[in-house]
Amino acid sequence: MAAARIAILGAGSVGCFIGGTWAAAGLPVTFIGRPKIAQGIAKHGLTVSDYSGWQDHLDDADYRTDTSGLGDADVIALCVKSGATAEAAREIATHGRDGALVISFQNGISNVDVLEQALGGRFEVVRGMVPYNCAYLGEGRFHKGVAGAPLYAENRPETRELAARIGGGPAALELHDDMLGIAWGKLLINLNNAVNALSGRTLIEQLKQRDYRRVVAASQREGLGLLKRAGIQPAKVGAVGPSLLPAVINSPNWLFQNVFLKKWKIDAKARSSMSDDLAQGRTTEVDYINGELVALAERVGAEAPVNRRIVELIRAAEAGAEPLSPAELRRAVLGR
Repeated sequence: MAAARIAILGAGSVGCFIGGTWAAAGLPVTFIGRPKIAQGIAKHGLTVSDYSGWQDHLDDADYRTDTSGLGDADVIALCVKSGATAEAAREIATHGRDGALVISFQNGISNVDVLEQALGGRFEVVRGMVPYNCAYLGEGRFHKGVAGAPLYAENRPETRELAARIGGGPAALELHDDMLGIAWGKLLINLNNAVNALSGRTLIEQLKQRDYRRVVAASQREGLGLLKRAGIQPAKVGAVGPSLLPAVINSPNWLFQNVFLKKWKIDAKARSSMSDDLAQGRTTEVDYINGELVALAERVGAEAPVNRRIVELIRAAEAGAEPLSPAELRRAVLGR
C-alpha cells in the first residue's frame, strides 16, 4: 500500500473530513465533489477539525469536480448520498481501475448490494460505516462535531493494509468481521436523524426534549422488533448496546441530560446530516434509514407504523412543511 492512491467520491462534509485526515496522515488523496466546495477549498485550502480541538490544514488539496481521479485510485471511499449510489457505481465502472477497493461509507443497509450488482467482479466492494457527525463550516473547513468511535470497515487484507497506513488519527479505521450487524446497529442510532431534522433544532437542543426522544425510542423499539422477527442481530455501536438504546433515549430528563448526554460530548452547533439536507433543499436519505425498516417490515409480513409515519413527515418537510415542536411531533407519530 506504499504507493496506494485514494479517491474520495462524494467529497462533501463527511468525505472531506475523512479524506482530509487521511491526507494529514500522509496518504495521497484526491477529492471528487461539488463545485461550491471546490471553490471554497481553492480559495482557503482544506481544514479539518474535531470536537477535541484537534485541527489540521492542507494548502494544496487535490479537489476535482469530475471523475478523472478515479482512474488512478487504488482505494475509492464512497461518500455520496445513498440515492446517488447507482450513479456513482456507473462512474466507478466507467472510470475506475479494475481491482480497486471500493469502501461504502454511506448510511443505510442496501448500498453495498447496489454496488456489488453494478460493479460485478471487477472491484473489491466492502462495507464501511461512519459513526459520527461532520459539518461544513464554510471556507474549506470541515468539522467533526461529536465524540465518536473510529471509522469502521470490513476486515479484509486490503483494509488491514489501509488501516495500518492511516494509523491512530482522528479518522482511524477499525476493522470488523460483522459489518452487516454494525450497519444495522448504526441504523438504529441514526433513527434520531429524522427527528432532529423535523425538530429544526441542533442535536443538543433536540435531545434535551423528552417528547422528541420518545419518538426516537418508539422508532428504535419498532426496529428491534422487526430485526428480531427477521433473525438479524444488530451489533453494538458506541457505549450503549442495541437492546438498551430505547430505554436510554427515553429516560427521564434529569438522568438523560446529566449522565448520557454529557458522556456523548456533542458539539453545541452539531445537527444531523438529514437536517442539513433539509436546510439546503436537498432530498434526504430517510428512505435509507427509517425507510429500510419499512422495507424490512414488508419483507417479513409485518407493519412499521412509527417509521412509516416518520418517512411521511420527512417527505412533507422536503416539500416545505415547518418544523414540529416536541408535543406536535409526539402526537403526529405516536397519536398521544
